[in-house]
Amino acid sequence: MTNQASPASVRIASGHWVGRKVGITGANGALGRALTKAFLAEGAWVIALSHSQRPQFQDSSHDAQEWIPWSCGEETELEPILQNLDVLVLNHGINPGGDQSPVTLSKVLEVNALSQWRLIQQFEKIADQEQNREPARELWVNTSEAEIQPALSPGYELSKRLIGQLVSMRWSGRDSSQRKTLRLRKLVLGPFRSDLNPLGIMSSGFVSRQVIWQAELGIKLIIVSPNPLTYVVMPIVELARKVYNLALTINSPDR
Repeated sequence: MTNQASPASVRIASGHWVGRKVGITGANGALGRALTKAFLAEGAWVIALSHSQRPQFQDSSHDAQEWIPWSCGEETELEPILQNLDVLVLNHGINPGGDQSPVTLSKVLEVNALSQWRLIQQFEKIADQEQNREPARELWVNTSEAEIQPALSPGYELSKRLIGQLVSMRWSGRDSSQRKTLRLRKLVLGPFRSDLNPLGIMSSGFVSRQVIWQAELGIKLIIVSPNPLTYVVMPIVELARKVYNLALTINSPDR
C-alpha cells in the first residue's frame, strides 16, 4: 500500500515539525500540495493520502515521502498508517457547485463530512491508546468559511457545516476537556485559488504557511481569510456552540 519517494526527497531542517510524521488527505489538491511543500520545508515526513495515483511532480519540493491511494469508505484500511502518524490533516473534499440532485448531495455529504467523521473517531481511538505520548498527536480538520457564510454551492455548504458542527461537538464534550492525547484543530479557510475555485483571492501557498504558523502558536481555531468578519463571527459561533453543547451533554462511555 505504501509508495515511498527516493531518499533524495528527504529534506533536512530544524524546528517544530522536524521528524514528525504528517498524513494529509486530499494531498493532490491545491492546498494538499501546498501543505506538503510547507511541511517538507519544516523537516516533517509527509504521507500523502489521496484518491488519485501519485503524480509526477516537476518540483521535488512538492513530493511527499510516501503516497497512499485510498477511497472514502475505506477508512479502516488506513489503520496501519494512522497508527504511525503524529499529525493527521483532513483536507479531502469535493464541490458540486449548484448541483442539488439526491445522488450528488449523498456523495458530497459522504466525502466532505461522513468520511472525515469516521477518520476523526478512528484517530481519536488511536490517540487514546497512548496516554503518555509526547508530544500529543494532532488532528486538523479543514471545514472552510462555508460553515458560516454562502459558498455559492448549497451542497458544499451543507457538508461543511455538518463536519464543522461535529468538530465543535468534539471540542465541547466533557470527555474532550480532559483528553491530553490529542490536539484537535479546526481550519476555517477563505477563498484560495484551486481547481475547485480558480478565482480564489489567496494563494494556496500563503494559506498553508499561515495554517502551520498558527498551529505552532498553539491556536486550535485556525482562521485564514481576507474577510475580517470571519475572525469575529467564527469565534462567537464556536462559543455559542460550546455553551449549547455542554448544556445538553449527557455523560456516556461511548464516544
